[in-house]
Amino acid sequence: MFDFDIISLLQNFIVLFTAITVHEFSHGFIAHKLGDPTAKMMGRLTLNPLAHLDPLGAIMMIFCRFGWAKPVPVNPYYFKDPKRDMVLVSVAGPLSNLILAFIVATICPFLGVDTIETYGGSIFYIVGEIPFVSELLITCLIININFAVFNLIPFPPLDGSKILFSLLPNHLYNKFLTYERYGTIILIGLSISGILGKVLGIVINPILSLYINWINFLGNMI
Repeated sequence: MFDFDIISLLQNFIVLFTAITVHEFSHGFIAHKLGDPTAKMMGRLTLNPLAHLDPLGAIMMIFCRFGWAKPVPVNPYYFKDPKRDMVLVSVAGPLSNLILAFIVATICPFLGVDTIETYGGSIFYIVGEIPFVSELLITCLIININFAVFNLIPFPPLDGSKILFSLLPNHLYNKFLTYERYGTIILIGLSISGILGKVLGIVINPILSLYINWINFLGNMI
């Protein structure tokens, strides 16, 4: 949908920094509320995007639309119910991206952005008075949904793996941890090959359709 010219790269950088910051801050915020001061003590309970940026994950996000941030440190020993609270902390990141995408979708019609879903899942949009802003909003919508779904994959080091591990018996939990170091390498390979994008598209496209329907509904109401 987007060509990687200077304008598109700038839009991707802006959206990427926003998505990552909101995502990681939400992890740290919920952990802090549940009694873990680790993120705050290490300077990660912040809206400064540079504190959360992982260079390799950022490159993957820009060129593959799937990537990761530098994980916020969490110490489950501070939690009253470590397994339950770890699930809450892990869910907070992807959920924050879906909420941000919803806010963006709600703003779109009021700035003249109209979307139409066509056969094959292609998205066309009518830009408002400021094309850069309109394209930025659509980019923000798509990347935040992609980022949320991608991070829910039950594969280390993603949030989905932390949710899965928290639900496993201890002996299985320890077994899965031994394979965690290979997770990033495998995810990079799957992303570059395009396999991951095709598989995740099965989940992402229906979710994106819901947001598009919301934009079109609001657009028809205005």
